[in-house]
Amino acid sequence: MKQIEVLFGVLKVPLHFAAVLVALMLSYQLREANIDLIPGVQLLPPANTLLPFEEYAMFMFAAAALYIALATLFGLYALKITLGPWKEVGRIFAVSAIWLMLIVMWYVFIEKELFFSRFVLAQSTVLLTIFVLFVHTFILLLQRALLRRGIGVRAVVSLGGQDIPKLLHALLLKDPRYQYQGHIATMSELMHRRKFVHIDLILHTDPHPKNEETTELIDYCRSHHVGYAFLPPVFSDVPQHLDISHIGIVPILSFQPTPLDGWGRVLKRFWDIVGSIILIVLLSPVMFITAFLVVCTSGWPILYVSRRIGQHEQGMIPVLKFRTMRNDADQIKKDIAHLSHRTDGPLFKIKNDPRVTPIGKVLRRLTLDELPQLFNVLVGQMSLIGPRPHLPEEVDRYTDYQRRLFIVKPGMTGLAQISGRSDLKFDEEVQFDMRYIEEWSPLLDLWIFWRTFFVVLFGRGAD
Repeated sequence: MKQIEVLFGVLKVPLHFAAVLVALMLSYQLREANIDLIPGVQLLPPANTLLPFEEYAMFMFAAAALYIALATLFGLYALKITLGPWKEVGRIFAVSAIWLMLIVMWYVFIEKELFFSRFVLAQSTVLLTIFVLFVHTFILLLQRALLRRGIGVRAVVSLGGQDIPKLLHALLLKDPRYQYQGHIATMSELMHRRKFVHIDLILHTDPHPKNEETTELIDYCRSHHVGYAFLPPVFSDVPQHLDISHIGIVPILSFQPTPLDGWGRVLKRFWDIVGSIILIVLLSPVMFITAFLVVCTSGWPILYVSRRIGQHEQGMIPVLKFRTMRNDADQIKKDIAHLSHRTDGPLFKIKNDPRVTPIGKVLRRLTLDELPQLFNVLVGQMSLIGPRPHLPEEVDRYTDYQRRLFIVKPGMTGLAQISGRSDLKFDEEVQFDMRYIEEWSPLLDLWIFWRTFFVVLFGRGAD
């Protein structure tokens, strides 16, 4: 670790302590002076409940020490350069909020009384947050200025039989914390280079525990005080899906195929429940009118239940649709299979399908036949947004890669649907759906939901 990193990490502690003290002192002085926030308008009553300054001074130092302890628990004093200030901003706000909560709880449950001045406490919380953010910004700007002058920069080389990934190479060249000095293939080249240049970190591109060169390189780095790091032998092309966890004290590198796990899954399910209820209520008149038209033009039944493959391929789900075809559509499907225009994959699609009823053509054009699937979403069989559900006979022809789509619930709309729908080739549809699965975020869902309205409005790609 660079000495400059240690210096800045240690420097944050007294600066934060001073920032909290200044915030508490300033809040006390402002309240004691009873300064009006609006000239001529008395908003605050006289400060009759303030503690004597000698007692308040003891509170200030105890409160500042509490803040430092909380900041330490939240990792704000890690001895490393942090160039991602937004990641620390959230931690600073969290520390301030917990600090305020603990002080209030102390006075309520331990002292059995309210804090002597709610205004002082609230104002102190706001000021200390601002001052600590100012300290972090100052240190960050100072670090960057020193890095631009080469102070604190880590010299890095990669070593191994294969080059580093292009993504990592680009990041190393862009990141001011590192100076990438190129790739070398063997230990002999490393020893020769270290005679002329200083090296802080070696990135091993192809480690193997039974390889003598790997063992030799690790021993060399430990003996010569050079940092050693290795790239994961698998999944290096999708580093955003790798997660470091521990079993006991043993670290493991695990693969997370989609952000739709953990809180991502909880958030998406919450959105599905709320969104489906709202849409069912808003669109219920449309669904009643649609059901009436289906009955009047082609008789019963109103709904068609299509058995599709669900999440994880664990059984089939009853996907609901307003019936848009003749009642014997499934029976004559084999007789017209040769009319399918989808010859690029396992999907079965016919342009101007003769089985579709006159009212069915209108419903498909406006995508109204899909509205009953809101009930599938509500009960958890589908999601508002995700890959479209497919038939068992289609899924039987999927490749192993294409079966990755079942890691999430099927959806009513998705990235493929707003990008071409039936106009897409099957491989293109799979690529769009895989991109959605691997890059999911709440904002991506909102964007797809918004775009769906325009796709439905213009009927692009609807069969």
